[in-house]
Amino acid sequence: MRVAARARPAKAKLPLEYNLLLTATLCLLALGAVMVYSASSARTLLQGNGDGTTYLVRYLVYGALGFVALQVIARGGLDAVVRFTGPLLAFSFVCLIAVKLPGLGVTVNGARRWLGAGPLTFQPSEVAKLALVLYAAKFLAQKSGRVRSPRSVSPLLLMTGTMALLVASQPDLGTTLVIAFTLTAMLVAAGLPVRYLLIGAGVAAFLVTVYALSEPYRRARLTTFLDPWSHAGDAGFQAVQGQIALGSGGLFGRGIGQSVQKIFYLPEAHTDFILAIIGEELGVAGIAVVLFLYGLVAYAGLRVAKAAQGAYAKLLAAGITSLILSQACLNVFAVLGLAPLTGVPLPFISYGATNLTVLLGGMGLLLNVAKGGSAHLKVVAGSRRHGSDDRHRRRRDSGARGAGAGRSRRAAG
Repeated sequence: MRVAARARPAKAKLPLEYNLLLTATLCLLALGAVMVYSASSARTLLQGNGDGTTYLVRYLVYGALGFVALQVIARGGLDAVVRFTGPLLAFSFVCLIAVKLPGLGVTVNGARRWLGAGPLTFQPSEVAKLALVLYAAKFLAQKSGRVRSPRSVSPLLLMTGTMALLVASQPDLGTTLVIAFTLTAMLVAAGLPVRYLLIGAGVAAFLVTVYALSEPYRRARLTTFLDPWSHAGDAGFQAVQGQIALGSGGLFGRGIGQSVQKIFYLPEAHTDFILAIIGEELGVAGIAVVLFLYGLVAYAGLRVAKAAQGAYAKLLAAGITSLILSQACLNVFAVLGLAPLTGVPLPFISYGATNLTVLLGGMGLLLNVAKGGSAHLKVVAGSRRHGSDDRHRRRRDSGARGAGAGRSRRAAG
């Protein structure tokens, strides 16, 4: 007699958005590994700092750590993320303050943005960006249906303003702009009227202009952005060399490893200006592929936010997607000469240990929501809509109980 084999439960099929996000991320990481090695190897060899694989090995190590974090977060529960939000936000603020303390902060190229020693350094502002997205998603979800004026979100605005000031004082205007753009996108997703956002954008633009004109080097960046070729020998050197790299690549580029600019002319070729090396070695076609991959992230991320279960998951997906895209847009615009240089790395491609690890963790959160992840939050002082729902539910339940009692009395009679 044959024993019938037990049927195995069918494995749940992953949503299309999940596959698109994971595929785009893996493609960006693969391209990043190739281009970081190409952009850094020649200069590292000429400077006598190893065999040319130094930055590639670091990129692979931090990328592997970030990918492990991505897998763990994607398979976990969002309730744990909610509980971890407060400690992560507090840690971010402590580190942002510690950066400014003598003997703790590490200064590189005139900017004091890092903590640690030697190769084991990290950038607190990168952690702070993700912590702020988590806090904003939790705060706005708990006020579901009542985000109607700036006063209703004043604690969030105060928290964001304080963090932005700490980051801007490092100085790091690029990360400050990423924080501002990400929060704006989350407020739009939460339903804040557009007129308040336009007023806030005008005030922010005025403050950023005053901030940019307050220091000579920031004024130089602003005037250089308007006409970099007139400052090609000093403040506009990097912008001009980046444009030369882009222009010399043509349609299909010089070929992998054939860049001239990365060796003698273009500083920070493996970090902020890696897109210029992509343009020189892979041409317009290479840049189009990069933009297409970010377009996939945008498309899938916004679809995930639209289909997410619950206000928290929706806002979290919108926040992570906006964080990645705003950083990518700032970098692309700066390299193409459409915006001032801000020092923002290209997500998943540029070399940057903390940025790479944190963004992969953020992608893990987005994948979690794409698989149907949700969190249980208590709405603070429910809105009218929630109150009417609760009253309707109570009337329905009391009616059901009354009908049940009537049936019991009739049965007893």
